[in-house]
Amino acid sequence: MEGQDENKQQEKVHKRRIHYSGRYPRHFAEKYKELNPEKYGEEIAHVRAKGNTPAGTHIPIMVEEILAILAIKPGERGFDATLGYGGHTMAMLEKLEGRGHLYGGDVDPIESAKTEARIRAKGYGPEIWERRLMNFCEIDKLVEEAGPFDFVLADLGVSSMQIDNPERGFTYKSDGPLDLRLNQQAGISAADRLREMTQAELVGMMQENADEPYAEEIARQIVRAEKRRPIRTTRELYAVIEAALEKVRLQRGADGRQPDRRDVIRKSSARVFQALRIDVNHEYEVLYEFMEKLPFALAPGGRAAILTFHSGEDRIVKKAFKAFHQQGIYQDIARDVIRPSREECYNNSRAHSTKLRWAIRVE
Repeated sequence: MEGQDENKQQEKVHKRRIHYSGRYPRHFAEKYKELNPEKYGEEIAHVRAKGNTPAGTHIPIMVEEILAILAIKPGERGFDATLGYGGHTMAMLEKLEGRGHLYGGDVDPIESAKTEARIRAKGYGPEIWERRLMNFCEIDKLVEEAGPFDFVLADLGVSSMQIDNPERGFTYKSDGPLDLRLNQQAGISAADRLREMTQAELVGMMQENADEPYAEEIARQIVRAEKRRPIRTTRELYAVIEAALEKVRLQRGADGRQPDRRDVIRKSSARVFQALRIDVNHEYEVLYEFMEKLPFALAPGGRAAILTFHSGEDRIVKKAFKAFHQQGIYQDIARDVIRPSREECYNNSRAHSTKLRWAIRVE
C-alpha cells in the first residue's frame, strides 16, 4: 500500500512553469499561456476582444467572404494551400459536414504539426482531412494523386505564431536570430543571405519586394555594418536601419507634413524584414508557379480564393487571373479587390492590409 501511495504522489508532481522577474514575462519562452494557448480560453478571449491577436495563436481573416466565394458543398474535394493555424481549414471542414475531403498544405513542419494535433482533437480523421508538408506551388503533384479540386484557398500571409516567436526572426520588435525562413530545415537564413548580397542587389530587393523609399541609404549602411561584423540578429538589423535613417532628409507626406522619424524607422524596418522574408523564401517565384498551375488543378466549375497582404503579391494574382480569364480558362474572376470590413479590421489589426481575389474555372 505504501508503494502505491508513493507512486500516486509522484504522478501528482508536475513541473512548475519558469519564474521571471517583474510582474509580466519579458521573453517568449517564459510566456506559458502563449506557448500553450488552448488551456487559457478566457485570457485568449479577453485579448481578442481588445482587437489583438494572442501570441501563439492566429485569427483567420475574411472567413465569411471566403466561404461565400468557395460555396463549399458536402462531398466536395478541396485544398487549403497554406494551412497555418488552421482557422480557415476548420471553417471549410464544417461546410463539408463530414462528407468529402480536404487537404492542408504547409512548408512549416513545426507549426503545421501543432495545427494537425488541434484539428485531430476536434474529431477530424484522415478520412476527411490530411496534412501535407509541401510548398503550395507543388499543387500539380497533389492533383496527380488526389484528382482536381472543387475549391482551393491560398492565404499568403505569415501566420501570427511565426511572427510572435522571436526564434523565427520574422520581426524587428523582439531580439532573435535573423532567420525568416518558413521552413528552417531548408535554404539559408536571412543573416547568411545578407552577407552574400551586393549593395545594388540589396537596393533592388528592398524596392521590388517592399517599395522601400530609403532602400539606397539602408543598403549602404548594411554593407558598412557587414564589413565590420556580420549582422546575426533581428535587433542588430533594426539598429542598422535606425542608423541609416537617423540623419536622412525625410520625404514629406502627401499632405506636405514632415513625418515623425521614429515612425519612418518603424515602417522602413517592417518593409525591410518583409523584403528579406520574400527573398529568403523565394515567395514571388513560388507564387508565380502556383498561379500558373492553379487553373489546371481545379475541376470544371472549381472555385479559387487568394488572400494577399502587399501590392507585389496582389499584382501577380491579378495578372494571372486576368490572363487565364482572357484565354477562356476561367469563366469568371473578381473585377475588383475585396477588402475586410471596418469591423474586422477593428477586431483584428493584422487584417488591415488584406486583399481578396477569386476565380472560377470554366465548366
